[in-house]
Amino acid sequence: MGMYLVVNIIGLVIFLAIGFLFSKDRKAIQWKSIAIMVVLNLVLAWFLTSFGIGRAIVSGAADGFNWLVQVAYVGIEFALPSWVHVKQMDFVTSALLPILLIVPLFDILTYIGVLPFIIKWIGKGLSFITGQPKFESFFAVEMMFLGNTEALAVSSLQLKKMKAQRNVTLAMMSMSCVTASIIGAYIQMMPGRFVLTAIPINIINAIIVTSLLNPVTVTPEEDTVAKLSGESESGKKEPFFSFLGDSILGAGKLILIIAANVIAFVALAALIDKILQLVNPWLTLEHILGIIMYPFAWLLGLNGHDSFQMAQYMGTKLVTNEFVVMGKVTGIVGKFDPHFKAVLTVFITSFANFSTLGMIIGCFKGIVSKEKNDTISKNVGYMLLSGILVSLLSAAFVGLFVW
Repeated sequence: MGMYLVVNIIGLVIFLAIGFLFSKDRKAIQWKSIAIMVVLNLVLAWFLTSFGIGRAIVSGAADGFNWLVQVAYVGIEFALPSWVHVKQMDFVTSALLPILLIVPLFDILTYIGVLPFIIKWIGKGLSFITGQPKFESFFAVEMMFLGNTEALAVSSLQLKKMKAQRNVTLAMMSMSCVTASIIGAYIQMMPGRFVLTAIPINIINAIIVTSLLNPVTVTPEEDTVAKLSGESESGKKEPFFSFLGDSILGAGKLILIIAANVIAFVALAALIDKILQLVNPWLTLEHILGIIMYPFAWLLGLNGHDSFQMAQYMGTKLVTNEFVVMGKVTGIVGKFDPHFKAVLTVFITSFANFSTLGMIIGCFKGIVSKEKNDTISKNVGYMLLSGILVSLLSAAFVGLFVW
């Protein structure tokens, strides 16, 4: 363990150094703020993995999501009884259909003002501790609960007002989030305690990485937070049942989008493998990605065999999405050694992949001016680098304390 721990620590430093190396303005980096956030993440990772109370909090949250999923099964069983009481439930039933309960639940909490209140005060606290601009801190928390495109949509007023450079920061941050409404699906497939540990650590890493790659000076006049838009232009709320109907339809679309993506990506990867294997039976997309990602996997403190395995999963996740990898490992992840299990789960708990790039750019296109949108489109490489670095940093932070 000793040598691997040293490698893990070196990896953490190297991932931060990559952020510095690719920075758009190294002189503008606020090192004090970054040091505070690194210490905060170290304490958070240590507390959530190594202390009885920290583990109890994470386990309690995982149990809460599992309970919600079990409640969702009641609705699924009513409509599709033959899909629920079977020896092995398929991916759509076990992981995706519960979204039909969880998304409307979070939307109701937004509608009645509970979530905006929580987001606002956690965001304010984060801004106070880290010294980062209020809106960037607020947005990082907002993404954790609402997801990236949803957080962008409800912040449209702010996005239109702020300068293009800050919009780029938000686009980069949007690569690193997950959404609370999808956590239930993750927990059905991967170790829940590591999924839930990854989420707050991802938030702080998203701020660390964007502060390194794209440091922005925000004046006190610019440092404001526009209202979270839960209301129409006239200031009146939409009638509750009309709102709920839209939310349920949105959840249904989300399930179709995820299912369609997973089927298409797995099939496309299989097609590419078949073509590659005509050249050489060993050649597969996973093997190629495994070779490219191997140094980064090794820097997470894994032995040679696990590093190659991890590198393949990392590459697959970036080219396809996290659900594809979860589907592959869900039956075997329990047999992995604790460190491998922790770093793998934390790394794949995010939306950082190529298809997310398209979603974010499309979302900005519908909100901001063409000029600002062009600036974001020019920074696609930075968006992808940001997403990968956040995932690597989060895995490295949590890996330090799980052996």
